[in-house]
Parts: sequence; C-alpha cells; structure tokens
Amino acid sequence: MSGVYVRTIAPMGTIVTIQVVGGGPDETEEARGARAEGVSRAAAWFEEIEKACSRFDPSSELRQLCAKVATAVAASPMLFETIRFALEVAKDTDGAFDPTVGRRMEARGFDRHHVTGERVNSGAPDAGASWRDVEVDSVAHTVTLHRPLTLDLGAVAKGLAVDMAARELTRFGNFAVDAGGDLYLGGRNADGALWSVGVRDPRGDGLIETLRVSDTAVCTSGDYERRGPQDAGAHHILDARFGDTASCLASVTVVAPSAMVADAFATAAFALGPDEGARFLERHQLCGILVTPSRERIDTGAAM
Repeated sequence: MSGVYVRTIAPMGTIVTIQVVGGGPDETEEARGARAEGVSRAAAWFEEIEKACSRFDPSSELRQLCAKVATAVAASPMLFETIRFALEVAKDTDGAFDPTVGRRMEARGFDRHHVTGERVNSGAPDAGASWRDVEVDSVAHTVTLHRPLTLDLGAVAKGLAVDMAARELTRFGNFAVDAGGDLYLGGRNADGALWSVGVRDPRGDGLIETLRVSDTAVCTSGDYERRGPQDAGAHHILDARFGDTASCLASVTVVAPSAMVADAFATAAFALGPDEGARFLERHQLCGILVTPSRERIDTGAAM
C-alpha cells in the first residue's frame, strides 16, 4: 500500500479533504515535498474562489458586483466563469436553476457567514429578478446587473474550486478532493483500485449505491443537506420558476467530467423534479441517480 498525504481545511462553510497517494517507502524527500506543495496550492483555490464568489462576505468580489446596478463591471476570471456558467444552466433549465435567488435565500434564513456567524442582509429587493437580468460580455469580461438583485453562486463555485484543486493535483496521478461530498477522484486509491463512492440513502442511514470511479467528479444535492431555520421543512434548493422549495426529489447524484458540471447539474435536476430532471441529465448524456422522497429511484446515462 502506498502512503497517503492528507490535508483538511474548512472553507465555504464545509469540510474539504484533499489526499494524494504517494509513492510508498522508497519515495524521495523531494517527491514528498513536491506533493505537499501541490496539496497546498490545491487548498489555496478554495480560499481564492470563496473571496471572489461568496454571497456572505461583504468584501467579496461578488458582493461588490451586486452593489452596482446598470454598470458593466470587470470581473476576475474566476467570478466571470462562475457567473457565465450559472447563467448557461439557468437558460438550459428555463429558469428552474437561477443564480439570482440570493435575496430569497436570505429571506429563508440562509443568511449567516459560516465563520463569523454574522447575518447577511444584501438590501436588494426581491421584485421578480431573474437570470435574464444579468448580462455577461465574454469579450470584455464584464458583468452587468440590469436591476437590483443578489447572486447566489453556491451551486457552482464549490464545484469550480474542486476542479481547480484537481488541476493542481493531476500531475500526481492518484488523488481525491472531497468538498463536503462534492468529489473529484483522480487515478486510483492507495490500494491501486478504483475509488469507491457511497451514495447516501436520503431517507435512511445506509447507502443506495456504491460507485467505482476514476478521473471523474461525483456530486450530490439533497434535501437533507441544509435546512432553513425559518421552516423545518424548507431546504436550500429552490425551483426558481415558482419561487418555492423544490420538493419532488430527495437527492440527485451526478457523475460528470468536472465537479462544476456535476454540482450545478445535480442542483438543476433537483429543481426540475423527477421527470424533467431525468430528461435534462439524459439530454446532456450524464449518469445520474435521482431519488424521490418515497425512495423511488431513477437512473440516467450508462449503467453505474
């Protein structure tokens, strides 16, 4: 069995574990140092993307952007790509997935900074804003908000951070990045086997599936993950078309080439519901496991 270098951090309101499988007892000190440096660079991406994309930090680039209406604002590559991709998913789902739900999330009690506990009040009115009120210029790399609104990039930014961390670790071959259940698994595990990923039963203590994967991302959106203090039955995933909690699914797991895709598409499929969500994943040729509150299971893509 090869040695494993593990580092755990706590950004973005979650626990992130990064591990790289080493070369065993004969590995040189230089190789071990390179591995540790690579893991540090991978971990740094979570902090950088959180600084750019956090809805909860008043000093974040996202919050500064949301304070400027009807103005083309130059965005960093990380923020721009996150917003651009979120808008593409919003368009693809006809607004069921919508990054402009930030104010609605605040109203539901999802308004506390994960480190300070400080409440966030963006002050932006929720007067029917939608993804159509956000314009991106791919040439100038600017973002324009055409009305007051608050962007919530939670379903995209964490996945992007996982992908950027994985990119730092690719040269080591065998590694895993786990950001609160949003995973990218590279190569093989310490035993030389495919990585094993358990898919939780959203209504029980066990697993409904165990996936064997390599060089891919696996992300799950579930109604058990985050509950709002205002309503014990309300969770953090909305169907923005109707402005209410999405309640027709209990969990969606997506396997995709990148964590940003898997994370966003799991949330989007959840918002769409069982039938539309399954068709959405099939259209994109993605493997998915959709589970209803009554434990009915719908699989998409190739057999897993």
